[in-house]
Amino acid sequence: MKRMLCNPCGNLTSEKGIEIRKQMNVDVESVFGDIKWNQGYRRFRLRGKEKVKVEMGLVSISHNLKKLALAIN
Repeated sequence: MKRMLCNPCGNLTSEKGIEIRKQMNVDVESVFGDIKWNQGYRRFRLRGKEKVKVEMGLVSISHNLKKLALAIN
């Protein structure tokens, strides 16, 4: 862990770091796609940064609970 913290730029530009960054884009896109398409969530209903943070948090919790329920069954 200490070795990774000492050289953050080297970690990002290394071969392994590039692969991890590419995969992160794919992982995030699928989550937002699922929230938009399957849950029908397209717009925030509240205004203001703090309220939007809370609303997005609730949407994220519902997404994670859905994933958990599918994993259990």
